[in-house]
Amino acid sequence: MPVQFRILPDRGLVVVRYTGHVAIEDTMRATRAYVSHPHYAAGQKQLVDFSAVTGYEKDYVRFMTMQAAKAGRFTSSGTQSLVVYIAPTAISQELASLFFKSWNDVHAVVPIVQDSEIEALTLLGETDETVDTLLMPATGRRALQ
Repeated sequence: MPVQFRILPDRGLVVVRYTGHVAIEDTMRATRAYVSHPHYAAGQKQLVDFSAVTGYEKDYVRFMTMQAAKAGRFTSSGTQSLVVYIAPTAISQELASLFFKSWNDVHAVVPIVQDSEIEALTLLGETDETVDTLLMPATGRRALQ
C-alpha cells in the first residue's frame, strides 16, 4: 500500500509513510482510515515521510479538492496541528511543496518541510534518530495501524 500510518497515542503523533507512486485516492483512503481510527485526536502532530516516493498523480484540481476537505476538518476542530514532511529527494520535495502550499491561509495547520529524518524528528520533540527507530515497539509504546 503506497500510504500507511501509525498512531502513537502516548506521543500525540501520527506517522504517515508514502512509498512508490502515490495516487490521490491512496491519500484519501488513508485519511479516512486515520480520522475514523479510535486513537485519532484532533491536533495530533503529524510526521509525513515522503522519502520513498518515486512519483505521484498530478491531477492538481483533484488534489486541491482533497486538501480543501482536509482543511475544513482541521479548521473545524478548533486546534492547531504541526505537520512535518520529510522530503530528501527532488520528487519528494516537489510533492511536499504541493502539500505545503495547499495549507496557505489554513491557520489550523503549521506545515514544515525538512530534508532529513533527524531534523524532522527534532522539530517534533522526538529523540529517536530515525523514523524506523521511532516506530519500533518499546515498553509502554503503543504503535497502531
